[in-house]
Amino acid sequence: MKKRIRFIPQHDQMDCGPACLAMVAQIFGRNINLNLLREYCYLTKEGVSLMGIKEASEKIGFDAFAGKICTKDIEKDMLPCILHWNQNHFVLLYKLSKDNFTREIYYHIADPGRGLIKLKTHELEMSWLCDDQKGIALFFEPTPYFFNLGVENANNTSFTALMKYWKPYRRQLVQLMVLLILGSMVALVFPFLAQKLIDDGVATKSISAITLILIAQLAFYLGNIIFEIIRNWITLKVGAKININILSMFIKKILRLPILFFERKTIGDFNQRIQDQDRIELFLTSQSLQTLFSLITFSVFFAVLFYYDVRILIVYSFFTFMSIIWSLYWLKRRILLDFIKFQVKTNNQNTFLELIHGIQEIKINQLEETRRDEWEKGQHELLNINSRILKVSQLQNSGFDFINQLKNILATFLTAYLVINNKMTLGMLLSVSYIIGQMNGPINQLITFFRTFQDAKLSFERLNEVQDLNDEEFGELRKLEYHESSSKLSGIKFENVSFYYEGPNSQPILNNINLNVPSGKVTAIVGSSGSGKSTLLKLLLRFITPTTGDLFYNDENILDISPENLRSNCGVVMQNGHIFSDTIERNIAVGSNDIDRERLCEAIRIANLETFIEELPLRTKTKIGASGNDLSGGQKQRILIARAVYKNPPYLFLDEATSALDANNERTIHDNLNEFFRGRTVVIIAHRLSTVKRADQIVVLNEGNIVEYGAHLELVQKKAEYYNLIKNQLELGN
Repeated sequence: MKKRIRFIPQHDQMDCGPACLAMVAQIFGRNINLNLLREYCYLTKEGVSLMGIKEASEKIGFDAFAGKICTKDIEKDMLPCILHWNQNHFVLLYKLSKDNFTREIYYHIADPGRGLIKLKTHELEMSWLCDDQKGIALFFEPTPYFFNLGVENANNTSFTALMKYWKPYRRQLVQLMVLLILGSMVALVFPFLAQKLIDDGVATKSISAITLILIAQLAFYLGNIIFEIIRNWITLKVGAKININILSMFIKKILRLPILFFERKTIGDFNQRIQDQDRIELFLTSQSLQTLFSLITFSVFFAVLFYYDVRILIVYSFFTFMSIIWSLYWLKRRILLDFIKFQVKTNNQNTFLELIHGIQEIKINQLEETRRDEWEKGQHELLNINSRILKVSQLQNSGFDFINQLKNILATFLTAYLVINNKMTLGMLLSVSYIIGQMNGPINQLITFFRTFQDAKLSFERLNEVQDLNDEEFGELRKLEYHESSSKLSGIKFENVSFYYEGPNSQPILNNINLNVPSGKVTAIVGSSGSGKSTLLKLLLRFITPTTGDLFYNDENILDISPENLRSNCGVVMQNGHIFSDTIERNIAVGSNDIDRERLCEAIRIANLETFIEELPLRTKTKIGASGNDLSGGQKQRILIARAVYKNPPYLFLDEATSALDANNERTIHDNLNEFFRGRTVVIIAHRLSTVKRADQIVVLNEGNIVEYGAHLELVQKKAEYYNLIKNQLELGN
């Protein structure tokens, strides 16, 4: 039986497909884990394909089929269905309705990035139909397997889950509780002092009594200030530590995740999550403690008001309850708007970061106006969502303030009526007015608490979703067995390895690769751009795992080897290697607390960095700018080569390691590296013949397939794929 839709927003820019599928599952009665759906959809940084969504739906127990249909052919019993929206997005069509007067059909859409919307026919067709006046849709029918699948979402965003961050600070929490209780006791005195001031001081015209009461008020007020100062200091210190703890847990977790996790996220996704922790800290420190203090104060004044007159208390309580209900209703409306704002801010951050990082290309291609217009468009979207949030906030606050004001007027009227009828003194009226004023503050604080809890819960949910992901070091893993004697090593072996970024039915990046990489030898991988060379290197480093087939290191399946231990045995120069904002020696001897000077000098010699370093004022202790911005491409590559050499690894993987070098530097470094290669298992990815012709084995890739392999002269004589790749290079006849 189908249920009413529960909107599920996309947490990241490319989450629209998995979010739509999660809503489909929810309509049919199951809450499927969103992380699982991302994995099943083969989500990438570019998003997800319709084929990926279809395959994911079949894995969780749907019979799914896609097709192109006209708008008039959509019927209620075909829903829900996922629509391909604007050729770059996915939305869910979950309901059809008809206007009772105009008989016009409305289409109810759940857009993971924009919320629940209702469209007329022409509005739907503008975003959905293709040039042939048909739109692409994916339809679903659940199977028995769907209802037995054990992949329900776990709720880890409760109040208890948030408050666990206070556990290490129990002593400070006790101190704060004591201060809160003392502050409440002090607050309890003020209404009685106010009553005494009127009844025993003003009414009797006793200056000494008035003076004594006012001095007492001042003393209690100063005491309250002292308590508040101490509370604020404790809150500041604990808040800072909680803030660090929240971010530390998040960063610690994501650093344990596989590379694929990072390839599916944009910089804006990460930045926005980092900013989310501010809302969690605000709730855990300022708001939660302030609300606790307010509730204690409210309870004290509640008892005092009961002591004065129960009728005033009943009026006050009824209207207070109504104001809280009103506010909570509008708070629920803000949940969706918060998610939408998160997405818009993420997009804006990505646009701005791209503008900064791509400034060189922007100026070369005169894209200043285009990129600025794109940024302005994002700002207008943010203005629109902020306007919607403001509208909800105004409705919430206006209704809340009106009910509160009505409550205050009625309570004041009732108190004045009792004074006129001699059932209360004038001092008691002043005291009750003071109490009601003091009780309004905690109610306002309670509403703020609910709002910040909601914000913190949403932020915590976004930060905490990574905790459900498996670490890269998952299960029982072994260390890579390596022996100094090469006779004991069988090398690296690919057996029927295929890899697909978007699932087995998509175009393979690597297709049925069978390859032996001999131990202690140099293997070169060549091929045109997009042939799968870099993907093969990622498999060797276990950044990704084979979709099908097996990869072995010395007869040990790579899936049974610890990724961390594997990489500790590998020296790697990636095509886009990163230079850290640190000294040259720390960029070469990364991860070493005590630098081996002899190894450092040898790495610098092999990478031909000696002349460059000698010209620097602080030699190897010279600090490099962020990401190596002060270095040329060739200098960066030589530092990366020195880094791989310093590691002194048994395995060495080089991806276009000398592509940015001039001929003289390249020749020198090649000669030095050939000495370093001895006894090591080396895989080189390169286009230049000078880099690969000395390899013991050359493997030629084309569109993910191995088309030929052998030594340089052997392949040249065949005059096939390898010959065509290098025939225009000058060294062909050597």
